[in-house]
Amino acid sequence: MKRVTVFCGSSSGRNPLFEKSAFALGELLATEDIALVYGGAKVGLMGAVANGALSKGGEVIGVLPHFLRTVELEHQGLTQLISVASMHERKLKMEELCDGVIALPGGYGTLEEFFEMLTWAQLGLHAKPVALLNVNGFYNDLLKLVHGMVEQGFLKEANQKMLLVHDDATQLIALMKNYQAPTTGKWISKNSV
Repeated sequence: MKRVTVFCGSSSGRNPLFEKSAFALGELLATEDIALVYGGAKVGLMGAVANGALSKGGEVIGVLPHFLRTVELEHQGLTQLISVASMHERKLKMEELCDGVIALPGGYGTLEEFFEMLTWAQLGLHAKPVALLNVNGFYNDLLKLVHGMVEQGFLKEANQKMLLVHDDATQLIALMKNYQAPTTGKWISKNSV
């Protein structure tokens, strides 16, 4: 893995552990010589993960839509800041640039971005690892919901196993490096798109 996209909150959350974990993930990516691709902001967990990577001399690429430049407050110290026209272009560019995806804690936007990447993997549009860093059990309820999707017949168990989860960033990166995508997506292969 040469580049990892990280989706996370533009807020820091109430628990200081969230920001500490985001900074530590950035540090880890840099020390593993993995470039960080993220949303380009200097605030919240987004800023923390970028600052962590930058503190260890890591490459950090931000992707920020024009309309969010003042709202999310673009980070001025990045290796590269790519400006795009829309949220859709942002996700597409972040997927194109990376070899894997991690979600830290966040809100609606984080979940929407993360699940789009996971859905693309399920459909066979890419074979990249998609992972949750489950800081302080933040995603426990979501994982119960995903399990319920399998139990209720809305998700195949093989597709559930595509979702990598760990509460330790080092272990999560190891899972991602060893990830083997299923040989088939949900219904289609990339060749049929």
